[in-house]
Amino acid sequence: MDRFAHLAWPFFEARHAQLAGEVEAWARANLADAHGGDADAICRRLVPRLGEAGLLRHCVPGGTGFDVRAIALVREVLAYHAGLADFAFAMQGLGSAPIALAGTDAQKATWLPRVARGEAIAAFALSEPEAGSDAAALACRARPDGAFWRLEGTKTWISNGGIADFYVVFARAEEGISAFLVEAPEVDARERIEITAPHPMATLRLAGARAELLGAPGEGFRLAMRTLDIFRTSVAGAALGLARRALDEALSRAKNRRLFGARLADLQMTQAKLADMACGIDAAALLCYRAAWLRDAKGARVTREAAMAKLAATETAQAVVDAAVQIHGGLGVRREHPVERLYREVRALRIYEGASEVQKLIVARELLKEAN
Repeated sequence: MDRFAHLAWPFFEARHAQLAGEVEAWARANLADAHGGDADAICRRLVPRLGEAGLLRHCVPGGTGFDVRAIALVREVLAYHAGLADFAFAMQGLGSAPIALAGTDAQKATWLPRVARGEAIAAFALSEPEAGSDAAALACRARPDGAFWRLEGTKTWISNGGIADFYVVFARAEEGISAFLVEAPEVDARERIEITAPHPMATLRLAGARAELLGAPGEGFRLAMRTLDIFRTSVAGAALGLARRALDEALSRAKNRRLFGARLADLQMTQAKLADMACGIDAAALLCYRAAWLRDAKGARVTREAAMAKLAATETAQAVVDAAVQIHGGLGVRREHPVERLYREVRALRIYEGASEVQKLIVARELLKEAN
């Protein structure tokens, strides 16, 4: 199954096919050492590499704005090869997008070129102990202090926590939820969080942290949602990359493993499983790149389409990876085997940037709005 056959779909332009080829060549040459070991060290190594290769410019836009199809494609290719490479790329975009969307000229000039070159690591701090899926329930507080603001509270499940050079933090001001730019020395990120597939992650303590306002006071929630509308679609791209790798591993195993005097691939139950995997991947890809195309080419608001893409692609990827593990049998649960690693990497996608249940609520809400 040609991993890049979908680039012939009308959602894409010739430059997207060229980009996918460039990222594939770079990934094959640079990601052999992006597994296992110290996740912090790997990400610190990957971010400058991604910057030197020019890949981060796709998630940190200049004057042309965001190309969501490009972001999703890069994530798809990187995730196929190494989950941490996808993570490092995506967080540079997610952590800097609020600056690109609402920052002052000075804030953009200070941070965006450094992020794009891989010289500064970005982080996006929205979730709190009692405000994950319900982002509107934020308790972290902000108060003005002359030309700056002071933040008090706790953020948790923060990707790149502990290694970031700056954080975009969402907190409640008198005017409502607002966005702030906080440099790393102002943040206590010593409480690290270990998860199934190791990533840099921490709980942040903000005790009078000095911050710069991003955008207008009270506009932070809208800014967070605008950012997520861009990057939720790209989560679907990452899920596709993991699913495509799982299918390729399953096909290889099925063709080479002999069972009951025949190849595993000759058994109808295996064939049915492979067919389900392939159909699910193509269906998810259609939803993913429809959402990206609608935003890029039509300038459409894609809250519903992005939610559908993330929901379908992440749920499908989980099922595809699980099927690949099953086809591998005992080998599929051997530590650091590619499908075992995929099994650990795929699970979080159904939770972060809005759990699957939240995506269903978003889709239903948008449908009901249209029905009125």
